[in-house]
Formats: sequence, structure tokens, C-alpha cells
Amino acid sequence: MDGVVIRGINNIYSVRCGAETYQCRIKGKQLADIQGEYNPLAVGDFVTFAPYCAGEGLITARLPRRNSFQRWNVKGECNQTVVANMDLVVCVCSAETPPFRPRFIDRVIACARGVDVMIVMNKCDILLTEDEHERFRLFSDLGYRTMAVSAKTGENMDLLSQTLAGSTVAFVGQSGVGKSTLINRLLGSDGKQRIGEVSQKFNRGRHTTNHSLMLDGPGFVVVDTPGVREILVPHGDPHMIADSFPEFRAVANLCEYDGCLHDQEPGCKVKELVEDGNIHFDRYESYLRMLASLDERVPQWLSESYLESGKAVTTSKSGKFQRKNKLMDSRDGVGWTVMDHVEEDS
Repeated sequence: MDGVVIRGINNIYSVRCGAETYQCRIKGKQLADIQGEYNPLAVGDFVTFAPYCAGEGLITARLPRRNSFQRWNVKGECNQTVVANMDLVVCVCSAETPPFRPRFIDRVIACARGVDVMIVMNKCDILLTEDEHERFRLFSDLGYRTMAVSAKTGENMDLLSQTLAGSTVAFVGQSGVGKSTLINRLLGSDGKQRIGEVSQKFNRGRHTTNHSLMLDGPGFVVVDTPGVREILVPHGDPHMIADSFPEFRAVANLCEYDGCLHDQEPGCKVKELVEDGNIHFDRYESYLRMLASLDERVPQWLSESYLESGKAVTTSKSGKFQRKNKLMDSRDGVGWTVMDHVEEDS
């Protein structure tokens, strides 16, 4: 039988098949051909499973994904799929409490692989500063769908509901931006997601949603994902980060070198446009920080080759992998672990 994962906790997955929901485990505890991932299954995955008694079954395969939303998991030191097979990812931000962080949105866009991102500003009854308004408007200028709503007052909530009609949508965002409150309002009387207060001391949210959950709405399906204070882009090809910036893609073919990463390369058209003020300097700075975060991790191809050879995976002597000159300290027995300590962007 085939079904869709609507929740996963402690390796027990709720799989919906038609009108029935089965509590399933992975057969043999590992799915074939799925390695190097923090979690083999995510909410939204389509799976094949075999029922063995009433309401229970064993998952035998994960069907191909058409898209995913991934992030780097520091604890597991590998990529983690938060949700899969969505029609849209809605990045929820807030005007205040916690404050508006456009670089967080930039990272969310870079984490969305093969799926469009819409940006929803909650708490729109609170005014943005002129600089914040300019940065929020920039997303619309770059072609992203944006909307300002208020879960508290109900402003534009009907419009948001109409926009989501007929879609399966994942809501992602910082803790405290009101993501679960928005979902409860969209679901009406069926809304049951827990909500929490914002820390007054640190002006940031407290985690209330601790796992992803798929919920049926009036004419659409939503997935509420755990709130985070910061998000790290997935490990992999750095060109995928550059491709998540549409203003870079538009001129990349004008760079002097093919495959330009718009960092230290000479003759880079992107850097030229930044210097001329035609690409927003803060967007470019946001991109450079994402690129630098990859430098602090051992490249996947190198870590895999080291694991196969039985050697310890290490970083450079400075504690940071050097992408430009590919230097790596390979002293056996040291085995430093690469951790991604990225300063929280303002």
C-alpha cells in the first residue's frame, strides 16, 4: 500500500492512506539506497508500507521526492529534510517580537530545493522601520510572492487562505513569529496547534512545535514545522546557494569565469553590480555568510572518501576547512569534528 507521512516521532511514522492512518516503523530499521541523511523520512514523503495488524504497518520504501526543504543539522553533521513534496513553502516572519530578520528569509529560500517560497509578514499591525520596509519590499521586487497579515486582528487572513487554496503548504519560520497562531486561524475551529509567548528578556520565541505535522485545512493542506532561532543552509554544491539568488542568476553568464561563486574571483559581474548599488549590499553580505558556513564543514566528497579509507575526518590546522586552496590537515588520530558555529544574523 502507498501512503503519505503526516507525522514522525521517535522513528514511529503516522502514514495516511485514504481515510485511514497507520502507525508505522521502517522495516529492518533502514531503507535501501538512503544513506547520509539525518532522517530517512520526513512529513510529506510518499512511502510504500505493508500493514501487519489493525492500524499498524512496516514501511518498505520511500518513493521519489519531487522537492524538499532541507537544513544542515549540526548535531548529526548531515543534511536534514524537514518536509518534502510541497506545492509551496511559506516563510513566516514578524515585524517585531522577534524582530524582522531578512537574512533568515534568505537562508530559508536557499534551503528550499525545487519548491517556490512565499514570504508572509505576520504582526503587520506593527510598523517596520524604513530600512526594514525596503528590505521586505525587495523580495517582491525580486519576484517572490509576499503578503502582510495579522493573526491577531485577522487582517488579510482571508486573502492568505484564498492564496493557499488547492495546495499543500509548509509553514517555516523563527520561534515566536506566530506560525502556529496563523495556522490555527487558517484552520478555524479545527486549529489545535500549541502556541507560546515570546521571551521578554531576549525578544525571541520559545519553541512550542517540536515536530512537523500535516494538517487538513479548508481546501488546502498545511504542515506546521518546528520553529528555530537560526537556520543553516544544507551541505552540498555551493552553486546551489548562488542559484537561490535570482539577481545573481540573471547576470552569472556575464562573469569572467564559468562557475563563478561571486566571492574572490576576478571579473565577477555580481560584485560589480554590488559596488554600483544595483544589487542590494545586504543580500550580497547574506550570501557571503552562507558561503562561509560551508567552508566550516568538511566537503561531502572528502568526508565520504575518508570514511571509506578508515581515517578520521579532520579540518585544517586553523579549525576551518579551506575551500579556496583545498588545504586539510590529515593527521591520523586527531579527528576534529567540523561544527557549524554561525553567528546569528541580524
